[in-house]
Amino acid sequence: MKAIIEFLRQLQCNNNREWFNAHKAEFLKHQDRFHELVEEVIREVSVFDPDLATLTPKDCTFRIYRDVRFSADKSPYKCHFGAFLAKGGKKSGNSGYYFHISTGGGEEYPYCHMLAAGDYCCDPEVLKILREDIVNGDGDFERVVRQADASFYLEKEGALKRNPKGFPADAPYSEYLRLKYFCLTSLPGDDFWEGEDLAKRIAAKFATTKPFLDYINRAIDFSREE
Repeated sequence: MKAIIEFLRQLQCNNNREWFNAHKAEFLKHQDRFHELVEEVIREVSVFDPDLATLTPKDCTFRIYRDVRFSADKSPYKCHFGAFLAKGGKKSGNSGYYFHISTGGGEEYPYCHMLAAGDYCCDPEVLKILREDIVNGDGDFERVVRQADASFYLEKEGALKRNPKGFPADAPYSEYLRLKYFCLTSLPGDDFWEGEDLAKRIAAKFATTKPFLDYINRAIDFSREE
C-alpha cells in the first residue's frame, strides 16, 4: 500500500485534471490494487459476518471524482481510496464497516487513514429507536462499545448540548443520547498498511466492532418494520 499512499500524496499536491489525466494509467493500477484489497477484506470479514459474503468491490467502493456542486472546495478528486462493506452494498441503508487509505496527513478527515464501523447518517426514526434502546437497555450499548478494539473511539462530533426532545435531562446514559453519529472510528498510521496479512488485520479490527454494528442494524431493521 506504500505506493498507493505516495500516489495519493502526489495527487493532493496536484489536484487538477491536467495532472490526473497525465497519470491516469498509474491511478488505474493503484485502483486495481485497492479493489484486490477490498475483495480480500470482504472474504475475511465474511467469516464472522456472512451477510457480506456475496459483496463485490463494485458494491463497496467509491469513485475518486468529487461532487463539487455544493462545496467551496472545487478540487476535482478525492485524495483517498475508500470502501464501505454493508449487507446489500453501500447504497442499502444498512450500517457497515468502512475503511480508506489516504495521504496519512494527521488526524483530520479525509487525509487521515481510517477504519470505522456504524452509521454516519442515521434517519431520525433510527436515531429515536437507538436512543430508546440506550435508555432502556440497562447498559447494553456501553458494553458493545467497550468490546471494540482499544484503537476505536466513539464519534462525538456534532453531539447535542442537551438531551434530545422527549428525553429528560437526568435520563440514564445521556452522553450517548446526545450523539449525532453512531460510529466507532480508528485512525491507523502509515505502518498499519504495510507488511503481510493486511486484509486479515483489517478484518480482526472489524470483528471487535461486530456487536456494535449489530446494535445499530437492529434499530435500522426495526424502523423498516414500522
